[in-house]
Amino acid sequence: MNNRFTVSALTALVCLVTTRPDVLAAEAYAVDPDQTSIVFSVSHAGFSYVYGFFRKAQGNFVLDKTNPANCRFRFTIDANSLDTNQARRDEHLKSAEFFEVQQYPTIQFDSTSCALAKTADGSIVYQVTGNMTLHGVTQRVTIPLRMLGEGKSPFNDYRAGFLSNFQLKRSDYKMDKWPEMVGDAIAITISFEGILQDAAGNPARAQ
Repeated sequence: MNNRFTVSALTALVCLVTTRPDVLAAEAYAVDPDQTSIVFSVSHAGFSYVYGFFRKAQGNFVLDKTNPANCRFRFTIDANSLDTNQARRDEHLKSAEFFEVQQYPTIQFDSTSCALAKTADGSIVYQVTGNMTLHGVTQRVTIPLRMLGEGKSPFNDYRAGFLSNFQLKRSDYKMDKWPEMVGDAIAITISFEGILQDAAGNPARAQ
């Protein structure tokens, strides 16, 4: 798996958000992989839906409550961690007919802009636009991230958590084999927690 988001990379990100004058209010978070769920579903020949997971992911994000345009989200997903609870199907999905994980081992999202909205019930939603790279193809997408909560956790750190539901078309990423069996629209649900980091790139102790 591409270990792009190492501690040193996160430390550099923390330094950036604490030294630039336009992002002084920004806070850097490291995604907790143990509290990250990535679920997808796709139609199977119009008769049912197959559900699966990506079990390995890492990332980080920056929140700026005074200027949401400064918010940033970055994720890397291990494509080989795909799991639909059926070994033969998983091997087919990892093959050159679909994800082609040997050549394209990661799925990457890097945000380029962010806007804040509030729903009628008062929920905070970040509309995050960025580049999604999947199967060697990069597409610009907008992902809604609804904040579920933030605050001191039972682990004596400070966390912020999100939920997102959106769709992608696999044909947009040159995965168009077996259209009579596998639907084009992929429904995706992601939920994750981030741990606030200090200037050294370590978890900040909750006050």
